[in-house]
Amino acid sequence: MSEGRARFHQQHLADAQAKAAELLARKDDLQGAWLNWVASQLYALRPAEYASMVRRELQRLHQQP
Repeated sequence: MSEGRARFHQQHLADAQAKAAELLARKDDLQGAWLNWVASQLYALRPAEYASMVRRELQRLHQQP
């Protein structure tokens, strides 16, 4: 990981984790519509590096027992 990328990751990790938790928290409310909704939410996030971080955190949270 480059220094700039590592710095970006470090600066935005807590925000990405919080955003992922927020998105996952809506799953029960939205039920079958959640997947399309969450995809649209991720698509709208900028910059793309941040969206990727949120997506990875969402996947990590979703896989936890």
